[in-house]
Amino acid sequence: MTVWDGAGWHRQAQRAPSPHHDERPANTAVDLLVVHAISLPPEGFGSGDVQRFFMGTLDFSSHPYFDALRNLHVSAHFFIERDGTLWQHVGVFQRAWHAGVSEWQCRPACNDYSVGVELEGSERTAFMPLQYQRLATLAKDLQGLFPAMGPERMVGHSDIAPGRKWDPGPGFSWPYLAEVSKDGGDAASSQA
Repeated sequence: MTVWDGAGWHRQAQRAPSPHHDERPANTAVDLLVVHAISLPPEGFGSGDVQRFFMGTLDFSSHPYFDALRNLHVSAHFFIERDGTLWQHVGVFQRAWHAGVSEWQCRPACNDYSVGVELEGSERTAFMPLQYQRLATLAKDLQGLFPAMGPERMVGHSDIAPGRKWDPGPGFSWPYLAEVSKDGGDAASSQA
């Protein structure tokens, strides 16, 4: 049995649908995976606020930091918590609003042809091994669905929006992700 349903939802992910998405342009090949980092409020982990923000249900009055987010309509396809829990907010056949103004290899509008994965983290915090394992497994699953999305087509938000975005930041280890990916990320499968 495939890990994907017909609408592009991962069967092992917790579903938390976001209204912040639309259709991809017709005949667009999905071939890029963009890795992000987020915590709400910054350095606040495990609150559920990231999921609420993506779903459009965040209580903006619950923290002073949230006031700056009030008029933003943002989502990612996936969110990986610090314990490796996988959330999905948008089906992968649709366009999530995660990249903003962006370009990769002279091709603009990365939202059109990418899948966005947010890791719960911050600019000053190292990511957890379970997050790398879950990301490696998810990337493998995505490559099965989108064969053009090979390992060389995985980039950070800062790569597609240099100077505008910092994430996933210095706490993210691309070499460690490559090492975990060689092992197939199998340790994450038991965390679903």
